[in-house]
Amino acid sequence: MTTMAGAEERVAAVRTRAMAVAFVLLWCSGYPAAKLAVQHGGPFTLLLWRFLLAAIVFAATAAFARAGWPGWRALGHSAVVGLLSLALSFGGVYEGMRLGVSAGISALFIGAMPLATALFASLAGERLASRQWIGLALGFAGVLLVLQGRFDVSGTSLSGYLSCCVGLVALSLGTLYQKRHSSTIDLRTGLAVQHAVAALAMLPLAWWGEQFRADGSVVYVGALAWIVLVNAVGGFALLFALIRRGAATRVAALFYLVPPVTALMGYAALGERLTPAMLPGFVLVALGIWLGTRRSAVS
Repeated sequence: MTTMAGAEERVAAVRTRAMAVAFVLLWCSGYPAAKLAVQHGGPFTLLLWRFLLAAIVFAATAAFARAGWPGWRALGHSAVVGLLSLALSFGGVYEGMRLGVSAGISALFIGAMPLATALFASLAGERLASRQWIGLALGFAGVLLVLQGRFDVSGTSLSGYLSCCVGLVALSLGTLYQKRHSSTIDLRTGLAVQHAVAALAMLPLAWWGEQFRADGSVVYVGALAWIVLVNAVGGFALLFALIRRGAATRVAALFYLVPPVTALMGYAALGERLTPAMLPGFVLVALGIWLGTRRSAVS
């Protein structure tokens, strides 16, 4: 009996690790898919469809599970998170990709969110441990290594990188806001509200700024379907399953691999440049995030 129980535990552990790896791969795949889609339509139009379709799926999931809907105060907090962490964050990243930023570097900016969040928390008066400051320094150095030779202030790269910075700042502020105004709102209900609010925020930009520009090609529709069904809905479904298995920390650890894995995907799928000098930069960023987010780093 003991041997059988041990074998079952090992099988369960292997399944959990496989699910965690699959989750990160699905998450990474959204960047090359978005990079491909913005070549066939406006970024805000793409996000409008992404947020709207995802909101419908999450709302249907919440209704099917009979998840409780929160009060107005909790809904208001979720709406703010949706504006910051979804609308502004993805809006900045997708616009940056439209302006020429690669999928890998876009993931690098968003992957640095824990470091930026720690920095903003320190500005708000929260004390950081020395290990966290070292992590910030390593992450910043890694970003400089990755961007070496790619920054052209006279071209579109400046606007693209600034747009990604807007996305990073918005996601970091959204994360801090969610921490300080956390509620017991069901995750599925909260995601439905956040995506619906983000879709409303994208509507005027897609309408007046882009006239809902999209060529309707097989590439565009396929990329959009992948982003919504596989990247967003499929990714969160795996996240729910991992949380139920108590493996959320394993997923958090694998997030350190998101920037380099996305860069490899961009290289393989889109032919994006991946120079030897960029590789140690990605390693430094991953190391910086690991140091800056370790539980023992909080003093």
